[in-house]
Amino acid sequence: MTDRSSPFVAGPGGVMTDEVGVVTGDLELRTSLVDGELRAAVRYEGAEEWYAITGASCHLADPADLDAVHAVLLGILNRPEG
Repeated sequence: MTDRSSPFVAGPGGVMTDEVGVVTGDLELRTSLVDGELRAAVRYEGAEEWYAITGASCHLADPADLDAVHAVLLGILNRPEG
């Protein structure tokens, strides 16, 4: 399994998760690649439990794309100024 992780601040409206609905504030993004499947999750900064981001799973044809997909997701989710 390959993982990437980055801290970010969710903007207004937060991030929708499968398990608990919307999460807001200081979060951490983790993208994982398992058998070609990308999984994206967030957790509150310093917490242990991860939550799957709704609609953020897909198949990656090339594992080398993980860094680019992680960067794009981080760019979309990180909105400290709103």
